[in-house]
Amino acid sequence: MTLFIRTLLPTLVVVAAQAALAQAAAPVTVQGAWARATVKGQTSSGAFMTLTASEPVTLVRIATPAAGVAELHEMKMEGDVMRMRAVPALQLVPTKPVQLKPGGYHLMLQDLKAPLQAGTAIALTLTFRTARGEERPLVLQVPVSVTAPAEVGAATTHGMHKP
Repeated sequence: MTLFIRTLLPTLVVVAAQAALAQAAAPVTVQGAWARATVKGQTSSGAFMTLTASEPVTLVRIATPAAGVAELHEMKMEGDVMRMRAVPALQLVPTKPVQLKPGGYHLMLQDLKAPLQAGTAIALTLTFRTARGEERPLVLQVPVSVTAPAEVGAATTHGMHKP
């Protein structure tokens, strides 16, 4: 037994610690998160928020049980026409807030499984890749609203995410 404690136990502790770090939450704070409520028959919507990273990370995946497809999209002017397109990833620079907002970068939720009703919330998981190549999830409960909540732009994450 003492041979096990001296040789294998330290290795098991290191492996367990590495696994815990790999599952650590992303080093990103979220402000003013919200998803737009839908009307009858609407099968897609958007989710918006401000993301601020404490270290270099890249948003690489979005998932939600509320939609069949969740993607990062960008809207921008091309000549006189506003165009929307899917973006595979979004790099975040430490301490520089990135707004996901109507008319710019946003999360597009398509093939909704049910209408998004104002006053409810949807689960949303953002996955970020660190500079070391580790993927870190950030699990959110995003309130559904007809318009942006009053606290958008305020420095609060209360109720917006859980580590």
